[in-house]
Amino acid sequence: MTVQMTEQRTLALKLAERGIREAAELLARQDDATALAALREVNPATATELLAELDEEHRRRLLAQATKDEARHWARSEQYEEGTIGRMMERPTATFSPEATVEETVETIRELVKRRFVTYGWVLDGEGHLVGVITMRDLLLSERSQTLRDVMLQNFFFLTPELELRDAMKLVLNRHFPVYPVCDADRRLLGEIRGQAMFEEQAYEISAQPGAMVGVDREERLATPWPRSLKFRHPWLQLNLLTAFVAAAVVGIFQETIDQVVILAMFLPVLAGQSGNTGCQALAVALRGLTLGELAAGKEKALVIKEGFLGLLNGALVGLTAGLGMFVVANMQGNPAAPRLALIVFIAMICSCVISGIAGATIPLALRKAGADPATASSIFLTTATDVASMGIFLSLATMLVV
Repeated sequence: MTVQMTEQRTLALKLAERGIREAAELLARQDDATALAALREVNPATATELLAELDEEHRRRLLAQATKDEARHWARSEQYEEGTIGRMMERPTATFSPEATVEETVETIRELVKRRFVTYGWVLDGEGHLVGVITMRDLLLSERSQTLRDVMLQNFFFLTPELELRDAMKLVLNRHFPVYPVCDADRRLLGEIRGQAMFEEQAYEISAQPGAMVGVDREERLATPWPRSLKFRHPWLQLNLLTAFVAAAVVGIFQETIDQVVILAMFLPVLAGQSGNTGCQALAVALRGLTLGELAAGKEKALVIKEGFLGLLNGALVGLTAGLGMFVVANMQGNPAAPRLALIVFIAMICSCVISGIAGATIPLALRKAGADPATASSIFLTTATDVASMGIFLSLATMLVV
């Protein structure tokens, strides 16, 4: 491998490690030949997004220096939405006529593999429709004089470019082919996509979810400079602070109650912590179901009911322990309202866990219905809901039953 090729591979790795905007800035600093070589090395979806981030003049220069097939493929990929198969597909590697012989096909593949890795051969009719698939095994075992029409697989599976990645992953889950053809509704071959690229992209999407739940932008990587990281994160922290003020305001409303029964302050974080964990468990299950496509249309109500019921059961069990703790502590302090305080903790724990379970299931559903990413900052909204519910219910009951 030459020094130039090594530098191009290194640049491609650096581009893959960065968010799209940072990668585009790095690419823009390269000369056109180096930038074009790096684009050929990265994932096709990344190449399309990088080109879209460049200024018009730079993008036009790179497309002018690319091959006609590359320029046509990159331009076509931009027509599809982000996260779809069309954005991720590569241009077809090996296409053949049904009338080509096995011998001619083998010789063609001998030359192709010097430049690109070939897994399958795509057999196209005169109008570009995919009519069959050729495997290397069939070429090896067939007579050299046979035509591809005689040896090709005619019952084949393909993906469409409009498919979202998560929907495509469901379709290929039990197939495990190394490469899939991508065709339009008329079976006209548009490109191909590697199973490895699909699994890598899906793994990246899943890995980005925990960060999205607390306001970390999906573009942020380890190599992201601190000023950009600050720009990504800080607005969500301001939002979190605003929602924290809402919870603090609830406590402030009952300040007189807390002043009279100081022991209540000891159990506020207990209730907030337990209800928060209950909500996070429901949220994790809901997000997993949405990501994997397990939540079918019309099943949302069943999910909410299930999480509310689990909150009821868990709240009752945890409430017994917490209520016992309150009784012991209040009794040790000689508080005559110890039984009532224990009952208040028990009831408040049940109510707050039920509300938290329902909130954990409904928040991602509401975000999806609003057209937003279900994982985006959902834990911030969930924390507010659980804090307000747990503290509000606890202090309201204490005001009514003790003060």
